[in-house]
Amino acid sequence: MPKIRRITFFKAVSTVSQKIADSTHQIPEIAFIVARIELDNGVTGDGYLLAFHYSPKAILGALQDIAPMALGREVSHTGELLRHHEKESEYFGNVGLHRWAAGLINVAMWDAWAKTLDVPVWKMFGVCHDRVPLYGSGGWLSYSMQELLDEVTRYIKRGFRAVKVKVGSPEIQRDIERLTKVREAVGPHVRIMMDANQGLILPAAMELARAAQPLQIAWFEEPLHRTDYDGYQQLRQHAGMSIATGEREFDLVTLRELIRRNAIDLWQPDLLRLGSVEAWRASAALAQAHHIPVLPHYYKEYDVPLLMTVPNAYGAESFDWVDEIITNPIRMKDGFAYPSEGAGWGFNFRDDRLTELASF
Repeated sequence: MPKIRRITFFKAVSTVSQKIADSTHQIPEIAFIVARIELDNGVTGDGYLLAFHYSPKAILGALQDIAPMALGREVSHTGELLRHHEKESEYFGNVGLHRWAAGLINVAMWDAWAKTLDVPVWKMFGVCHDRVPLYGSGGWLSYSMQELLDEVTRYIKRGFRAVKVKVGSPEIQRDIERLTKVREAVGPHVRIMMDANQGLILPAAMELARAAQPLQIAWFEEPLHRTDYDGYQQLRQHAGMSIATGEREFDLVTLRELIRRNAIDLWQPDLLRLGSVEAWRASAALAQAHHIPVLPHYYKEYDVPLLMTVPNAYGAESFDWVDEIITNPIRMKDGFAYPSEGAGWGFNFRDDRLTELASF
């Protein structure tokens, strides 16, 4: 099996980058860090993480720490690298930046490994599906009402059958007004979801959920802080809609605690935060054991292929942020996403969109 001989990190910025905001974040730039590994057989593999503007020196430092651990290692030895990195990063803490760094290298290794075998990543596992529902995401609190309505109607014209809207405004009535206008714009047959990005406390989340019930909200995402397990339990009992969470998790502790309390309907793993394809699939297996569907966070280029491999796939999230800077974006038709038949993850980053940060 070929070995890793070179690792290069790049920055890339979305062609649709703009200032956006939700209930807990002000985001000035839509930017990514890309890892490209080169094997001694000449095959390359790409991986990327959604960085925005956050901690650029810290995440690059974590990547510079893990890169030497990966050099010279057989590309198929993904688990071996994860174990070694966990041991070496334990002193300052495995979760957080170290887990992000491990996830980026892991995703690139899977890409290069599958390309070496000339197969799609998803066909390296047992295949359960050939497509998965895809919903249009966005609905930022920073949008004007017209910008919000323009976005959701564009999604519907493109064939999406579900859209997500941010909530968590200082005044709940503004959230209800925005949701009501979206419902009027998309009609009764399109699913609408709302996402608070952990920006509410339990009384406010209860009030918002009750007020939104007539609008037939499909799920309420991250209503509370990720560790408010008892709050999630109470909210699920009274919200009148499904509760979704998981995108902020670096391990399975929150999923385990919410399962114990019967406090979650939809599990939302973030591949890069969990730190590997292996951890993503392990989380899906734990959710499956408790009859909880999987609805991953953000990375449709990876999540759509991985959802093909688990029985409890529920859907994938769609942003267009990388579509113009990669080859072969995910194909969507009539509200469903289809995995690429190309080797690896089925796409590469365009060289002219990359700015080199470091190389090993």
